[in-house]
This record gives sequence, C-alpha cells and structure tokens, in this order.
Amino acid sequence: MTGTMFDLGPQTVVVARLAEEVTDEQLSAATPCPDLAVRNLLGHLVGLSIAFRDAGRKRLGATTDTSPDTGTPDIGPDWRTQLPKALAELADSWRDPAAWTGVTRAGGVNLPGSVAGAVAADELVIHGWDLARAIGRSYAPDPAALEAAYGFLLSAAEHPPRDGGLFGRAVPVPRDASLLDRAVGLSGRDPGWTP
Repeated sequence: MTGTMFDLGPQTVVVARLAEEVTDEQLSAATPCPDLAVRNLLGHLVGLSIAFRDAGRKRLGATTDTSPDTGTPDIGPDWRTQLPKALAELADSWRDPAAWTGVTRAGGVNLPGSVAGAVAADELVIHGWDLARAIGRSYAPDPAALEAAYGFLLSAAEHPPRDGGLFGRAVPVPRDASLLDRAVGLSGRDPGWTP
C-alpha cells in the first residue's frame, strides 16, 4: 500500500481514544518500547504527530529535522489536549493530495511524500499497539493504515538501510498470524508482549 493515498484519520482516532483511556497511574507503566514508559510513548506520539503534520504540509524545519533518537520524549502538562489536536492536524494535512507527492522530510530524513505517508501510518499503527498493550486495552487498528504499515515494514525488512536498520531484529511469527501480529513482529516487537 506504500504510494497509495489513504485517510490517516481513522487511525489517528484510534490512537486518540486509547490515549483518553490512560490514567495518571499508568503514565509510569512499561511499554513494548525498550526504556520507554507510557509517558515517554505519549510524548513520542505528540512529537511524531507534529512532525508528520508538518511533513504533510511540506513545512520543513525544526519539527521535521529532529531525529527520533534525540533524547527521551516526555509529555507536557497539557498532553491530554495537545495529543488529540496534533493527531487531528496530522490527519488533516495528509488529506491533501499534495502531501503524497514530491519530497518531504520527517525525522531529518528526506522522503517521497508517498513513503512519508506510509511511515506515518506505521508510527501510528505500531505505537497504537504499544500503547494498547501497555495499558491493557484491546486494539483494532484502521485496516488501511495497517496495510500501509505492513507494506512499509515488509519493504524495510527486505531492503534494510546500510546503517543497520530502523527497527529491532524482526520477531518471527507463525505464517497464519494476523496481519497486525505480522506487522508487530516486523517492527521488532513480540506480538505476545505483556507488561
């Protein structure tokens, strides 16, 4: 599905609804992301939502130039309003067909617009799964976003970058596993992870 325009809105709604379920007590809980608590994962979601919003708008600068490896993200006091707003703006920016054309930047990396859209889907789908697992909620990602995320992850696994890759080593999953479990495994996570 990489290269095909689709609406990121349904997946941003899934993530926003999960975030609404997070209690203050869960902010320090472990996540499937090594060394990140729920509060750090939420901080990453805020940052990536702003970055991919700006990438979709082709407004390149500090938000699109910052590597995701720069420090441990955290939430601010207004994250409960900031995250849903940033998610909605991300979805809106990628509804413009121009977002999917030409070249843009995210995480300090120049990408074709269509690839950046798939990367945004991957971030939203996989980190949505991370959050759902961490807080013990069920998770059903948007099917179009899941297909795009899986396509991107499969391509990344087949053509890893020379610097060692974007993700941890893929976790093997059964051939008959769900598409979500296969995507999670390709992202370097164990689909059976529990806190």
